[in-house]
Amino acid sequence: MSQTSQPVPSVRAAQSGGAEPEADIRPLMSAFPSGVSVITTIGTDSEPRGMTCSSLASVALSPPTIVLCLRTASPTVQAVLETGHVAVNLLHENARPVSDLFASGAADRFERTEWRLPLGAGGPHLAEAAHAVADGEVVRSVEFGDHTAVFVRVHRVSLRDDEEPLLYGKRRYARWTDATAVPGPPAAAPPLPARPAPLAAPAPAATKEAARVRP
Repeated sequence: MSQTSQPVPSVRAAQSGGAEPEADIRPLMSAFPSGVSVITTIGTDSEPRGMTCSSLASVALSPPTIVLCLRTASPTVQAVLETGHVAVNLLHENARPVSDLFASGAADRFERTEWRLPLGAGGPHLAEAAHAVADGEVVRSVEFGDHTAVFVRVHRVSLRDDEEPLLYGKRRYARWTDATAVPGPPAAAPPLPARPAPLAAPAPAATKEAARVRP
């Protein structure tokens, strides 16, 4: 018999009207693990911009399109929308410090990270932190609430086969190698001690009364 799940008591007052509380979806999305990326671009002032993002999904294979859900107020988002170009750096499992750095908003984050700008790149490539990079152009953006969905048509993908992804969920990081490790077979149980063979039962004694054979 199945049990009915109880609703999570996480609500916050609605910004408009305040009559009804609106659901807080952060616990829901926290329970949906994903990879970690850093979105980068070069602003109209020729300065690099970048931010950590874990809200990324594929939209179509043809044309190859992905969507990034980014905080509208971020200077990186404004630069992406102004220039129309972006690079999506998927971080490898040892690049947690880079994820934290670009989530912090530190002004010197590009000075503390190795990056390069190949010909035709949509934004800086984090050479030492990314195991995959997608370069693309913005084809559409939709602002909704406090975030903007940015649709990007990808024109180039660069991969490194020697690194595995960094994961994030429930407000914790995890390494792909650890999360997908297959446990070995259980240890064999020690052999049981040998038992002595049971003694054979004695043969029944012959009766003194002989069987009568009918002639």
